[in-house]
Amino acid sequence: MSDASNEKRASVDNEKGLAEVNSGEIVHVRSGDGVDETYRIKCHLINECFQREIGFGRYQSELFILSGLGWLADNLWLQGVAILLPQINTEFNPPRVEYTTLALYVGLICGAVTWGSLSDIIGRKLSWQITLCLAGIFGIAAGGSKDFVTLCSLVACMAFGVGGNLPVDGALFLENIPQSHQWLLTFLSAWWSVGQVVGSLIIWGFVANYSADKGWRYSFYTLGSMTFAMFICRYFIFSLQESPKFLVAIGKDEEAIEALTYIAKRNGRTITLTAETLLSHGRAKGRAHKESLMWTFKNSFAHFSLSHVRPLFSTRPLAINSTLIILIWGLIGLAYPLFNGFLVLYLEDKITFADTLNRTYRDYIIVAVLGIPGSAIACLIIDWTRNSGKWEIGGRKLALAVSTLATGLFLFLFTTATTEAAYLGFSCASSLTQNAMYGVLYAYTPEVFPTPHRGTGDALASAFNRVMGLIAPIIKIATTARDGSSNSINANVPVFISATLFVVASILAMLLPIETAGKAVL
Repeated sequence: MSDASNEKRASVDNEKGLAEVNSGEIVHVRSGDGVDETYRIKCHLINECFQREIGFGRYQSELFILSGLGWLADNLWLQGVAILLPQINTEFNPPRVEYTTLALYVGLICGAVTWGSLSDIIGRKLSWQITLCLAGIFGIAAGGSKDFVTLCSLVACMAFGVGGNLPVDGALFLENIPQSHQWLLTFLSAWWSVGQVVGSLIIWGFVANYSADKGWRYSFYTLGSMTFAMFICRYFIFSLQESPKFLVAIGKDEEAIEALTYIAKRNGRTITLTAETLLSHGRAKGRAHKESLMWTFKNSFAHFSLSHVRPLFSTRPLAINSTLIILIWGLIGLAYPLFNGFLVLYLEDKITFADTLNRTYRDYIIVAVLGIPGSAIACLIIDWTRNSGKWEIGGRKLALAVSTLATGLFLFLFTTATTEAAYLGFSCASSLTQNAMYGVLYAYTPEVFPTPHRGTGDALASAFNRVMGLIAPIIKIATTARDGSSNSINANVPVFISATLFVVASILAMLLPIETAGKAVL
């Protein structure tokens, strides 16, 4: 292939924000996205390679499952800790059992910031492999805690590991699939819902059949062992390749081609894209030499700076979009745990039947199961768009706004319920719309950030989500008694706040200036 044909294949129309790829075909991309021209051209070449030559095959299917397990682990622990609060309270009788949730969110914040930011410095691969290892080890150790302080400390360490999954897993999966299959990033949220179901079933079995001092410990041992088994599958069974887009962003074009070649071979395909083609457009400034694992760790924090933050706000549309999406993550980060993080305590407080324990967990699992279809619904609506001339409606933004607004409305209705059936019905409805909302949010967020800074952008959004989540147990403590019980007025205060925040987040979603539906990511 001649240099002239290479240039023609990857020519870019900057003014219109269009990339011309192969035989004059036009592929829409976003303009003003904070990346330089050299990277943009190479990114289009890699996108074309994935779309036309590699496709979606065995490698992507295995990556979908293993990335999905990371999302499963996130909610497995998030919900697992939440529904074990009554048993932990019974054994340790702490001043406030909600401090366990506070410890969890401290770890999640640190994990999101650390692993998300490091993924833009040391790469996606190492972060993707280590997070579940840490979560599994400390999760198992937490089950052997001798006192409440030790438990909270180990829960925070566990969360430090699992907190890196969402920002890293989504970015890695998105950068290894063709544009035609980007909707699968939304469907990854189904794993998050499954994590709630699996965790609930396991914990119900232990709590219902063992004393309070054993049930929660056996639950921690089991969840920790499951998480460590996920790490084994990721590290020893699956041969993960570093993201080709990350490699070209740091000047390692040859290694990017090696990764693409391996992925194509795994899918039974071959590629025509070569290192010479990429290098004909120049090499990005980066670390062109191979580094040892020790070198990577020693120099990772030395390279950390605002260099990956500033590009997220480099243009007016991107600055507005980045600010709004981080705010939306923060509002939802507070709204979600205000209701879901204490749902078991709410249900125990509302249900007055003799067999309260089994009824509470039964209802909780029903709510979790009915949330799974929300991910499928989100997949069906995220690419729906209608152009009416001046205005274009639909896509990610509308789907996010509608599902978030519906969640808030169902939570408002939850506060009016007076029967178990009504509580269960509104909880199920909100679970369905919440999972649809998260499915869209998980897809849109990494799509809107360019690859060189995607991990940092995801980390900022996820960290702010967790920071706001820290406020949830504080509000719960302020509005309930020490044992978690409350009067009819105070019981609804956290739910009212949660519903209001969801409504505000839906308004902000409609103000997002960038739509990613139907566009290949950079």
